[in-house]
Amino acid sequence: MSTDDRKELKKKIHENIAKFEVEIVKLEDATKPIAPENSLGRVSRMDAINNKGVAEASLRSARKRLVKLKMALEKIDDPDFGKCSNCNNAIQAGRLMFMPESSNCVRCAR
Repeated sequence: MSTDDRKELKKKIHENIAKFEVEIVKLEDATKPIAPENSLGRVSRMDAINNKGVAEASLRSARKRLVKLKMALEKIDDPDFGKCSNCNNAIQAGRLMFMPESSNCVRCAR
C-alpha cells in the first residue's frame, strides 16, 4: 500500500469515525426508556417499544464498527496493515476504502 493510499484511507477512516460518533448519539437518544406516563395508545406503545429494539440493535452495531475503525486507525502505519489476516495476501484497495476495518480479503471473508 502506497503512502498516498494510506493518507487517503486515514482521511476516510476519520470521516467514518465522525459519522459513527454522530450516529451513536442519535441512536442513544432513540433508545431511551419509554416513560409509562406518556399518553400513548396500546398499539402506539408497542410500536415505540419495537422501534426502540431496532434502535438498540443499530446502536450495538454502530459501536462495534466504531471500535473497529479506531483500531484500524491505530494500525494503519504498521507494515502489515492491508494484508489479510488469514492468507497474508494484500486486501484489495477498494475493499479497504469501503470497509477500512477489514482484516480479511474478499476471498477469505466469504
